[in-house]
Amino acid sequence: MKGNDKLIQVLNQLLADELTAISQYMLHAEICASYEKLHEAIEKQAIDEMRHAEWLIARIIFFEGKPIVSKLNPIRVGQAVPEIIEYDYQAEVAAVEAYNAAISLAQEVADHASADLLIKILNDEEKHADWGEIQQEQIEQMGLGNYLATQISGAE
Repeated sequence: MKGNDKLIQVLNQLLADELTAISQYMLHAEICASYEKLHEAIEKQAIDEMRHAEWLIARIIFFEGKPIVSKLNPIRVGQAVPEIIEYDYQAEVAAVEAYNAAISLAQEVADHASADLLIKILNDEEKHADWGEIQQEQIEQMGLGNYLATQISGAE
């Protein structure tokens, strides 16, 4: 089925965002490997982003478009946990904005199936952003040392 060219272009930009997030989050998860709980949480977000990329690729192909999987946006690599959480949080806030705009476009061109898919992904991105906010609040309230102590397996 031939899709709307402008929507396919937006879906490809979202795909680039997701592919970038996968790389950034996998790198951040490995940087945090000594903090098992944090590592697992960031890795799970990377896996969510992989699923999003898969769904976007399938939708672009459905529209007889060409998924562009070779384009990445600049990756922001944090060196310390607060910076890692901040960079990932900023990526999620940008994703929420991008998905809201894409949903509006899909509705504008009367593509309700794409709007539904984008809403599904938006819900995940909002959860990721909320997780980042919570981590930042915990670091602020507990102090970094105490926060990191809670991120080690067996620490309660």
